[in-house]
Amino acid sequence: MQRVLCICTLAGMIDAPEPPAGSDRPVRVIDARSLRGLAHPLRMRLLDLLKLDGPATSAGLSERLGEKTGTVSWHLRLLAEHGFIEEETGRGTRRERWWRVVASRTVLNTADFREDPGSRGALSLYLDELVRRNFRRVADSVGEEWDDRWRGARSVSEWTEMRMTPAQLHALNEELTAVVERHAPDPDAEPDPEALPVVVQIQSFPRKGRGGE
Repeated sequence: MQRVLCICTLAGMIDAPEPPAGSDRPVRVIDARSLRGLAHPLRMRLLDLLKLDGPATSAGLSERLGEKTGTVSWHLRLLAEHGFIEEETGRGTRRERWWRVVASRTVLNTADFREDPGSRGALSLYLDELVRRNFRRVADSVGEEWDDRWRGARSVSEWTEMRMTPAQLHALNEELTAVVERHAPDPDAEPDPEALPVVVQIQSFPRKGRGGE
């Protein structure tokens, strides 16, 4: 089975820095049309499952999500129309198509939609679902049973006393992205038998001052 490495969540990296020099991963910047094609809770969940667990059929995905197969098939075709997924050729039958994520680094620049009232609804839905999903991932992992090695290796960290300019925050995000990319595995290499899927979330954002700050 082909392994697809996605440098960021294919539900998007918000206002992401450019990839480090030498990165060979294609970059896809979400435009208004593709944003409207992606901004739907079920389509985002489908894309997430394909990204995390690899290729699947509409029947398998509908069983996992408790949705009708016809509904799932329609949303999968729409994701394919917008270039987020593709059929895995040479696998399945005419009646059972296998779908996989298109390998890319997906970037959403929210500033691109500042002057586009027609995209505000899709952008709001997308960001709301993205934040909810990221929270669920952390909450699920913390609530699960792990052995001492994994409990000692994981981290949910927060620094709240930092003050930065926009340029400094952008530089921080660029450096963090470069660190993650250096640790990203080779998609063609055999994984270590002890390796498990790991989700890396980098969340950095300005906070409005309170109390007269």
